[in-house]
Amino acid sequence: FFFSPLVPQSHTTTMAARRQNDCEGQSSDPYDANSASPDTYHVLPKESPEEYDAVTGAIEKMKPAFSKIGFGGVVGYCSGIAAKKVGKAIAVLAGVAFIALQSAVYSGYIDVDWKKVEEDVVKKIDTDGDGKITGEDAINYWKKVKAMLTDKVPSAGGFSLGFLYGVSSN
Repeated sequence: FFFSPLVPQSHTTTMAARRQNDCEGQSSDPYDANSASPDTYHVLPKESPEEYDAVTGAIEKMKPAFSKIGFGGVVGYCSGIAAKKVGKAIAVLAGVAFIALQSAVYSGYIDVDWKKVEEDVVKKIDTDGDGKITGEDAINYWKKVKAMLTDKVPSAGGFSLGFLYGVSSN
């Protein structure tokens, strides 16, 4: 036991005795039915440790949500993860292509009319015909993608929520 020259020995002994008294009668076993207080709330159920684990506890908590998620939510989640991965790959390829092209423009090898490129891209992507890429265009694309991915899928009600969760997950 460590004794500091600045703290009197009687003080450290009193502290050690106090710690021991505070813990007296308490069990560190979460399954102990003979705990110090009958009102003690145990986090773990009184089943045996072999029958209970963290995953079982999480599933028990989530049972109501699992019944509502259904097949549509699961395939939505998987589709969201896939869309996120593919979207990242496309973004990387587009970024590399732009860097390479702009490097050639900067070096004087080629000349690109970026205003014309922008106009052509907006014409292709603009779904509502207003000449701009807006949130409405994103909604229109989402409706098309959702209609395609949920066509003839039973219980596709949770698809959007699952897709959103899949896209937003790490």
